[in-house]
Order: sequence, then C-alpha cells, then structure tokens
Amino acid sequence: MQSIPRPTSGMPFAIQDCALAAIATGKRAQNLRELRDNLRTIHPDSIYYHFWGGLLRPRFDDPEYHNDFAIWSLYALQDAMLAERLGIIDPTDYTDLEGLREEVVEVVEERLDQLEWVPWSKPDKQFYFVRSQIIVFDTHSRIERPEELAQAVPLMSIGSIFVHFVDARRRSAGGLDDFRAWIEGCFDGYKDLCNSLAKLDHFFSGLSELRKELTKVFNSYFGK
Repeated sequence: MQSIPRPTSGMPFAIQDCALAAIATGKRAQNLRELRDNLRTIHPDSIYYHFWGGLLRPRFDDPEYHNDFAIWSLYALQDAMLAERLGIIDPTDYTDLEGLREEVVEVVEERLDQLEWVPWSKPDKQFYFVRSQIIVFDTHSRIERPEELAQAVPLMSIGSIFVHFVDARRRSAGGLDDFRAWIEGCFDGYKDLCNSLAKLDHFFSGLSELRKELTKVFNSYFGK
C-alpha cells in the first residue's frame, strides 16, 4: 500500500485526492465452497477492495448491499439469506482486515453447514478476487484553520473524502480520520467538533452522503 503522510502538528492541512486501482489476483470462485477456501488465504488488500472499493466505483448491482460478497451471493448464487447476512457486516466494527476476514469466513461456513448442497454460479458469473492499491496525489490546496473546513469540504471530490475520512482510519493506530488528527494535533478547544466527526457513519452512507454529513457538522459547529 502506498505510504500516505499524516497531518503534522503546526502544519496546514494538505488536501489530497485518490483513486483505487484494481489489481487481478488470479483467484476466482464458482461456488460457495471455493469462495470460502479463497477467503481464508487471499491477500488482505482483496478483502479491503471488496468491502471499501465499492465506495469509489460506480455500483449498479444493488444499493442495498454494500460489499461484493453479498452482491455475488444474491445475483450469482441466488441466495438471499446469505446475501443478507453478508450485507449487514460493518467493516468499521473490526480493528483490522484479519478480523473482518474471519467474520466473512464464519458467515459463509455457517451457511454451508445449513445447506444440503453447495450452490454454484453460472460460468460467466464467477467471483473474481481483486486487490486494491490506493493511488494518492496532492491537490495543492491547503487549509490553515479548522473553520475553513466548512467551505472546503463541500468542494472536495469523493476521492478526497475517501482518503481523508475513510482510508485514514486504517492508517492510524487510534483509528482517527485525517480531519480529527489535524485538529487534535494542532489546535485546542475543538473536542465537541471531533466528537461529532467520530459519530459519522463512514461506510453504509456512501461518499456523496458522507460529504453532505461532514458539511453539516462543520457548518453547524462554525455557525455557517
């Protein structure tokens, strides 16, 4: 994964943007047992891609399900029950990707135990495991004070929202997004603002909605 600099105390906030590159792993599954077996050994970046990647790419399958495993279970395996169980998994509940992997494997194994036969997909609907690599670039825009975020956030791309508020959490030992890391590291007296940011859902709402929610928080706090 590309190294991304964290905000530094005393420095302005550097707005970055990103794209999520998809890298083929050569692994695929045509039935539920093969999916489980591959899940056990696939690179962690593949788990990340199939959960978080959907935030950055257009998704036309079903907005009700927010990860690729659930979507495949529904449309390729025709297993609505499994899709529902996989679809409610919240990756933000897990401190690392290995914990998330274990949860997905457990759900799939439980479903296999319940079924009398192993469901298969059609040959043209196999599940292809993909890895992700985040490509980050500097927008050359800078913010000097927290109150400037009220005007800056609505103009940010969804890539900027992703890199600063979503992906940042797995780059931080404390699970902080870049906004809170910068505010807490450089300024005093913004505890209520940081608490409000910490409460925002950063997975199920989608990036466009998340940008709106961030804008509301900053506008409300700074009286815009």
